[in-house]
Amino acid sequence: MWWISAPKCKCSCLMLKSTASAYNLVEEALQRIITTLANKNDEIQNFIDTLNHRLRGVQANSSKVLSDLDDEFDSLYSFLDEMKESMTNTIKQEQAQKMQELQNQLSQCTKALESSEELLEFASQSVSIKEPEEFTKAARQIKDRVTMAPAFRLSLKPKVSDNMTHLMVDFSQERKIIQSLKFLPVPKAPEIDPADCIVADNCVSVAWRMPEEDSKIDHYVLEYRKTNYEGLPRVKDERCWELIDHIKDTEYTLSGLRFDSKYMNFRVRACNKAVAGEYSDPVTLETKALTFSFDNTSSHLNLKVEESFVEWDPTGGKSQENKVKGKENKGSGTPSPKRTSVTSRPATVRGSRDRFTGESYTVLGDAAVEGGQHYWEVIAQKDCKSYSVGITHKTIGKFDQLGKTNTSWCLYVNNWLQTTFAAKHNNKAKALEMTVPDRIGIYCDFDGGQLAFYNADTKQLIYSFKTKFTQPIIPGFMVWCGGITLYTGLQVPSAVKTLQKSENGMSGSSSSLTSAVQ
Repeated sequence: MWWISAPKCKCSCLMLKSTASAYNLVEEALQRIITTLANKNDEIQNFIDTLNHRLRGVQANSSKVLSDLDDEFDSLYSFLDEMKESMTNTIKQEQAQKMQELQNQLSQCTKALESSEELLEFASQSVSIKEPEEFTKAARQIKDRVTMAPAFRLSLKPKVSDNMTHLMVDFSQERKIIQSLKFLPVPKAPEIDPADCIVADNCVSVAWRMPEEDSKIDHYVLEYRKTNYEGLPRVKDERCWELIDHIKDTEYTLSGLRFDSKYMNFRVRACNKAVAGEYSDPVTLETKALTFSFDNTSSHLNLKVEESFVEWDPTGGKSQENKVKGKENKGSGTPSPKRTSVTSRPATVRGSRDRFTGESYTVLGDAAVEGGQHYWEVIAQKDCKSYSVGITHKTIGKFDQLGKTNTSWCLYVNNWLQTTFAAKHNNKAKALEMTVPDRIGIYCDFDGGQLAFYNADTKQLIYSFKTKFTQPIIPGFMVWCGGITLYTGLQVPSAVKTLQKSENGMSGSSSSLTSAVQ
């Protein structure tokens, strides 16, 4: 009967497949719902954090404005007290001056009156003298004394007035002003338009405008911070805002930045002489650039590696190992994290760090490039005898040197005995007839298959390789007797972009150094 049951089995298989397919669809739909819910929960939690932060801000800011209000009124009271004391002193000084003048005049008049009364009595007595000679003598004396009497030389007009009305005050106008006191008008929040902002050459130009004209604005305050979140600023797990104050224009350019995060948040507020307005709605601008460090786990033992600096170490780390061992015997600290100097690594790391050996004094970057356009720079120490900068596939051998394989490209500088400056690839070198720049810029266009080297200061093209990258590439560096410093988090400079558009590689590039890597 097997031939009868076969169709049933086939039907059952179809049903099972249909059920499985339906299950997968439901599972996918449920997974999308879970993802959506998780994202929404994350947004709500961020909003809750923002509200809690605002609540704390309202409390803190209210306390501050109350304190400022007390200070302003105390200052006003103090000023009024000072004014009252000053005006009171003025009145008292004029009172004392007038009283002194009147007292002096009163004293003079009193003395003159006494003298005049004495003379009057003498004259009255002299009238009764019978002897002509005596009478004549007395009359002559009276005449002389009258001529010299103070009473006839006095001004019988008061020198000062008793009027003090010129020192009266009327505060009716001031009272009206005080009664009209109110909170200062707060400047409105500015508006930042991302379309007006420019991100280029590791600079960010931020522009804003006021929703309406305000002639009382004194200056603006710009705040910014780096972030890896594309959306609105978050309260938790974010860097603190950095502040730029007293900006007079409605734009500002931040220069010399290191773009070691994907985005930057910006907000701005307007201020008059006494109060600052609300912040503008924050905007997020993309500031993405390739950021990497030296990978100390990939370095040659004779290289002392830090995060952005590598230096030749002829002892191969042995002297440092002895120090570390001595510290370990004393029960000192824990092993250092990956991106630390060799000087602080435990001795056990030395045996496992054998990525490069022999004369391949090489260290790689800790990030692979799989697409896009990227740029970084290096500066060599003045006394560095030999170094190379370039890129390589991850498959480079432990004894290989940069530029001597068909999967590595580099600029090579040798200052030993005489200076050699060359572009190297696949064990072939192209001598470069120019001075070695102090700072070398490396431009890599993975998708366009181009590696170019520039004088980072003048943006002059040094050499350009054209190839086809079929595997991820890694920045590579070789150092002998000296050291180099690495600068990453840099955008492709505008000058480099312009040169790349105007010419596809350097006209002097040797075709023998250009190859397609399969």
